Amino acid sequence: MKLPLLALATLLLHNSLPVHATIRLPALVGDHMVLQRDTKVPIWGWAAPGEKVTLTFQGKTYAAVPASTGKWQVTLPATPAGGPYTMTLRGQNTLTIQDILVGDVWLASGQSNMELPLRDPNAPKPNSYPVVVHAEQEVAAANFPQIRQFTVKKQVSNQPRLESEGYNWKLCSPSTAGQFAAVPYFFARDLHQHYKVPIGIISSPWGGTPAEAWVSGEALKVLPDFQAKVVEVEKQTTPENNDPNTPTGLFNGMIAPLIPYAVKGIIWYQGESNANRAEQYRTLFPTLIKDWRGRWGYDVPFLFVQLANFKETEPEPAESDWAELREAQALALTLPRTGMAVAIDIGDGKDIHPANKQDVGHRLALVARKVAYNDKQVVAAGPTFQSMRVTGNKVQLRFTDAGSGLQVKGSNGVLKGFAVAGADKKFHWATAKLEGQQVVVSSEAVPTPVAVRYAWASNPEATLYNREGLPAAPFRTDQWEGVTHGKK
Repeated sequence: MKLPLLALATLLLHNSLPVHATIRLPALVGDHMVLQRDTKVPIWGWAAPGEKVTLTFQGKTYAAVPASTGKWQVTLPATPAGGPYTMTLRGQNTLTIQDILVGDVWLASGQSNMELPLRDPNAPKPNSYPVVVHAEQEVAAANFPQIRQFTVKKQVSNQPRLESEGYNWKLCSPSTAGQFAAVPYFFARDLHQHYKVPIGIISSPWGGTPAEAWVSGEALKVLPDFQAKVVEVEKQTTPENNDPNTPTGLFNGMIAPLIPYAVKGIIWYQGESNANRAEQYRTLFPTLIKDWRGRWGYDVPFLFVQLANFKETEPEPAESDWAELREAQALALTLPRTGMAVAIDIGDGKDIHPANKQDVGHRLALVARKVAYNDKQVVAAGPTFQSMRVTGNKVQLRFTDAGSGLQVKGSNGVLKGFAVAGADKKFHWATAKLEGQQVVVSSEAVPTPVAVRYAWASNPEATLYNREGLPAAPFRTDQWEGVTHGKK
């Protein structure tokens, strides 16, 4: 079928590399950028096909010849942390990039809890966005010129885009910090203060979006639930799309153009928009992780925030789609070089956007130190269920990641949030006690227990921690059919 001339022209404009007689660079490559240390770093751009392009960095000059498409690429050798440096590119024109730092670069993506700004009075925000705790004091103290953020412009596309617009690299200062995404800022601050190296954040989230919007069409088509939807998207004759919920649309518009910019790792905070399809997320989320890693060409550390507590508390044990989504997130930890920050104790039952972003960023930074920086001494997670043993009407629970020991927090020293069930699958609140490095639970209503759940609710009461102050991850020992079973 022939495309209308206007549609064809639009398609070529957005998805072909136009030929230019002068060197042109992607938005990511510019003044104040942070380059990834200790690894090879690709720098790319466009020029006239066959035009000789040279790039000079740290006293060495590298040459490239654009392909027929006009694209060229140079790979810089591994460089230790440092700067500021200058980069000069020459062809028919000359470009100079100044104030370049070499440190660690992190891509931050997901939905609104990764997007929420520290404090930006000039930016329109949804009425549901709260003010981050102590925002005024945080902004006033944010004098970290070696922390820098590049914000990707929101863009949905039916086909992978070759370029993405952005809002330039901004240095962190009291005059700019309010515009920084809060979770990435606190994450970057922790790492910067600990490792004393520059930290660059590439911020590419979009509030309210589902995970399937962030997966490439090629990877998404492997999943039966999304095959037909992706095919329909790919049939579109123009790349423009205004719906951020479109499967693969945000990968095409906001992730594909960032590749292959070298990164230390990825932080991800998303899942609220997929909670009603939590069982599906068990497959979808690992697909996203493996897809992005395949695009970058290496096992990028992938760290994520488990959904915070939200909604009304339940008086009795009940099923929960949010609990099932948290379980789906935790199952992704079977993939190598992944890590999870638990947030069930720092949410807000009445606001899906909790104001406490400091603890989220800090916990992600602990996970980064463990997973991405290979710090074997850091305690990065709270108690994690390991095994259970039934003795009469009691169940003994063992945990890993107990740190220097288990402890009870809140509820006047009483362990709460545990429920037990017998073969009838009816859960009852349990009495729970610490016995050394174990938790022992029982209920008079369940003489023969077969299953235990902890913090299995949309807004659970978190009481079990390690002595390092990190909460136990929610868990269940059963595999009974949940409320999101079969939902697409």
